[in-house]
Amino acid sequence: MLEMKHSFLDDEEFETMRITRFIRSTVRSADAKGVVVGVSGGIDSAVVATLCERALGPERVTALLLFEDPNRGSADYSDARQLTELLRIRTVDFSITPLIETFTRLLKEVSGVDRQLSRLTLGNIKARLRMSILYSFANEQNLLVAGTGDRSESLVGYFTKFGDGGADFFPIGHLYKTEVRRLARSLGVPQSIVEKPSSPNLWQGHKATDELPAEYDILDQILASVFDSNKSLETIEKEVNVSPKTISDVIRLNFKSAHKREMPKMLPRL
Repeated sequence: MLEMKHSFLDDEEFETMRITRFIRSTVRSADAKGVVVGVSGGIDSAVVATLCERALGPERVTALLLFEDPNRGSADYSDARQLTELLRIRTVDFSITPLIETFTRLLKEVSGVDRQLSRLTLGNIKARLRMSILYSFANEQNLLVAGTGDRSESLVGYFTKFGDGGADFFPIGHLYKTEVRRLARSLGVPQSIVEKPSSPNLWQGHKATDELPAEYDILDQILASVFDSNKSLETIEKEVNVSPKTISDVIRLNFKSAHKREMPKMLPRL
């Protein structure tokens, strides 16, 4: 794996202290009792859950395992269970299969669609149902929803709008994926999670890099060069050793997904 040339994460202990202070301050200012985190068995949610436990203590962190029935025997499910047991945080295991089946059936009836929903539509439904469950749980328990998104996926729009993009705050939203992995190692996140390929788990065999222009070590170098260092495309091409097309594909994803990172557009008052 390439090291991030533009990384500011050169002191994992200091960054852990900085993030845990941010978590405590955010929860305190909202007068909330704690946080709820959707734990998927992936790297981002594992790091967020671990940081929240360190910041607030295990009694103030609730993990929701929002898997579909066919995935409850998967490595992701096993890793998610192992992590929550390791952290000794409260865990609620909630199957989303009945909700998906009911929602899609009703949607077809109302819209008159007589075919199978597209993979993208169904994947976004799953992400938004998970968000709704997290917020319903948070509302009833006076908790905040701790989002698990990172800077890499935010900048290219690799998240579902009002799905995993819906949260009260993002503890690792300023970190690139490669930085999240480095932080995970220093936090003692299980190796099986640290080394696992990233996946939103929206369909069988779903891998993040199947939909992105480059592996995360390259993607992060490009993103940091463009958005943190404001380097020219020619300089990035030479320094990262990547094709002009890959760079333009990354920039295009950022441009197309701008609406995901902004409040919904509206006219100004006259």
